[in-house]
Amino acid sequence: MSSHASAPRPERRSWVPLLAVCAGYFMVILDVTVINVAVPVIGRDLATSLTGIQWITDGYTLVFAGFLLTGGALGDRLGNRRVFCWGVAVFTVSSAACALAPDAPFLVAARLLEGFGAALIVPGSLALLQQAYPGPAERSRAFGLWGSMAGIAASAGPLLGGLLVSTVGWRWVFLINLPVGAVCLLLSLRHVARSPRQAARPLDRPAQCAVVAAVALLTAALNEAGRRGWTDPAVLAGAGLAVTAAAAFVVRERLARSPVLPLPLLRSRAMSGGAVMGLLFNFGFYGMVFTASLDFQHQRGFSALGTGLALFPAVAMTIFASILSGRLSRRTGDRPLVVGGMLLAALGLAGWAAAGAEPAYPLLVAPMMAAGFGTSFALTGSTATVMGAAPPSYSGAASALFNTARQIGSATGVALGGSLLATAHFTTGLRTSMTVGALAYLTAALLAWRCVPTGPRGR
Repeated sequence: MSSHASAPRPERRSWVPLLAVCAGYFMVILDVTVINVAVPVIGRDLATSLTGIQWITDGYTLVFAGFLLTGGALGDRLGNRRVFCWGVAVFTVSSAACALAPDAPFLVAARLLEGFGAALIVPGSLALLQQAYPGPAERSRAFGLWGSMAGIAASAGPLLGGLLVSTVGWRWVFLINLPVGAVCLLLSLRHVARSPRQAARPLDRPAQCAVVAAVALLTAALNEAGRRGWTDPAVLAGAGLAVTAAAAFVVRERLARSPVLPLPLLRSRAMSGGAVMGLLFNFGFYGMVFTASLDFQHQRGFSALGTGLALFPAVAMTIFASILSGRLSRRTGDRPLVVGGMLLAALGLAGWAAAGAEPAYPLLVAPMMAAGFGTSFALTGSTATVMGAAPPSYSGAASALFNTARQIGSATGVALGGSLLATAHFTTGLRTSMTVGALAYLTAALLAWRCVPTGPRGR
């Protein structure tokens, strides 16, 4: 056999698995933000109450965040490709149901099912990328592009939602998922390799129930805190029950023969530190996007479409930063990139806070670019740190832990931002929110200095 015939041909594998995985992940994150500009129109069209509108938006987030660890455990047990494809199918079908919803209760039920599909997609996405791109260099690029999907979807959601609602109607906010989901499922089945299965590992249902209850209760409490205030009895009760459920999860994990996440793995500095970093930079970034969106629409009078355009500088930077960080990590390692990205993002939010009470929009472009670039620049290394700390048999669970922490960070950032805007003068609350976000980024930088491994990961 000639050397040409025996030589590996990585170009044949190309980036089709990455395209498939990122398409699924993009749908999931886009659905979190694209709905925000559509719900007022949906509420009028379906004649629903404010509570119904809240459930249309929050129901998806609650189920998504609550079942992420379940999705990761199922992926490790049954195969990540299988569970990922199940998630895409459930998400696509439920999106069609959302688009065809005749009334608000039907739409809420379909949104809950969408959230469950999302919880099956996200943990498997990182595990499949780690499986498809075993080389450190190509894996860095893949993780970088995967991470940029979150920033693009979060910032482009209001722009796309405003465009669709103002042209073809709110039902297209859900219908756009159908072709994306179909292509994602086809590419995944044809070009993503089957994943190993740990069929003998029990699912540990008590632990799954405890973590679902903990994350759902905490997310609900954070969502309500933005509307009711942090000292409201319902908010405090929800937070207390979430802590109780989390304690029950820890106790169960200590006693279980086959835990969802072995405690020695959680004691790993890279694993636990990486998860906390994910929480902190999602807190800063999504808190900025949320408060900036309210500032542009409520204070400056921008339309939904105008708000999406105003946020575009942050989107553009996430794409560029993810590609650059994937390339640089081969030479510098992850620690300098994560620390540098967090410091740059902190500088961006601090610059917004220092720009004055009512700064002109051009003065905010650089802070938004810094936050978008810094977050995406750091995300690649943070993702690689968490996934690298877990053995392959727990890759789905590690991905679920990282993404659960990020979802909690997002919910906390939005809730705190909303609370500050509601309880203080708008401009004061906005600047305070940006300052708190900058401090979160600084804390993440200090944590990265201690937790992210040094040295390049190879070529």
